[in-house]
Amino acid sequence: MARSYGTSTARVEGLKRVFAHIRVLIVALMTAGPALAQAQVPATAPAKPVKMVVLGDSLSAGLGLSASAAFPARLQKALGDKGIKVDMINAGVSGDTSSGGRDRLDWSIPEGTEAVILELGANDALRGIDPAVTRAALSDILTRLKARKIAVLLCGMLAPPNYGSEYAARFNAIYPELSKSFGVPLYPFFLEGVAADAKLNQADGLHPTAEGIDVIVKNILPMVEAFLGTISGQRS
Repeated sequence: MARSYGTSTARVEGLKRVFAHIRVLIVALMTAGPALAQAQVPATAPAKPVKMVVLGDSLSAGLGLSASAAFPARLQKALGDKGIKVDMINAGVSGDTSSGGRDRLDWSIPEGTEAVILELGANDALRGIDPAVTRAALSDILTRLKARKIAVLLCGMLAPPNYGSEYAARFNAIYPELSKSFGVPLYPFFLEGVAADAKLNQADGLHPTAEGIDVIVKNILPMVEAFLGTISGQRS
């Protein structure tokens, strides 16, 4: 036979106290529920910006342009528009050769740098410097950055035709061969889509206008995105 609680006053009061305790417990759980859920699901931390340096010559320094129109600044903006955060340093020095970039490497690439876009060699080619010298300088830069565990995107350069086909063949081979031997990605020609186009170059015919820089950024952007993607993957 089922048990009956009866109808006595004591039993009724007891039931009231039980129901009161249950009601308090339900209210407490409802109040604490959202807080408990938040405590159990940690907020996602925002992605930390990649610390990047563009090591180059006047082409990246932005000769004849405002700082905001130079390649590093325009690239940073283009990446930011895609939600990719980068702390960018413009380490371009006008007139610099590959050897010059090597000689200032330590103070141009600060501690904590994660990525370098290496854009050097245009002045070597313009001055007819022995390609063996250029190769050695770029090789030293890549070796030292690799030792510091800094990722590198190598930007290639092409020799002008005035030094002859033999010189051009030796010089032009530097970048793909270094890319292969060091295992770094190569953007074959930094001035792709801009070189020899009078509308996209300043009066000297060598340095891009602001519009020319935007063309360079647009062309190189997919490779830079992929390059930064590998760095983000290594962080996780």
